[in-house]
Amino acid sequence: MTSLPLFIMLCSGEHEKIQMAAMMASVGAVSDRKVHVFVSMNAILAFEKSRTTPESRYQGGPISKVMQEKGVPDALELFSQGKMLGELTMNACSMVMDVNGWDMDHLVDDLFDGMEGLTSFLSDAEKGQLITL
Repeated sequence: MTSLPLFIMLCSGEHEKIQMAAMMASVGAVSDRKVHVFVSMNAILAFEKSRTTPESRYQGGPISKVMQEKGVPDALELFSQGKMLGELTMNACSMVMDVNGWDMDHLVDDLFDGMEGLTSFLSDAEKGQLITL
């Protein structure tokens, strides 16, 4: 039986939510499930190219600190693995990119497939399972 595509709307800048989105996306992708990730609002900040360390990339609570201390695989690494091993697409919210005055070169390399508007993402998400973090 074919699984419905998984659509993840990632809006929070909290490390724990970004990590959960990355875990769901990578597990879904390597399990032969199509995964679409839409990165918007404060979440986009974690993908800014100039933020090169977890400390600069993430904000979070106690679990964030423990994940960093224990060397849990970085969310960006998990997204990358999902893209390499499965069918995972990631798009940056065009409105948030515009508001920030950013283009795709402002984001980390090799993760994003482009920009997308919310209307388009939600229209596509009607064909699958939508999770918002």
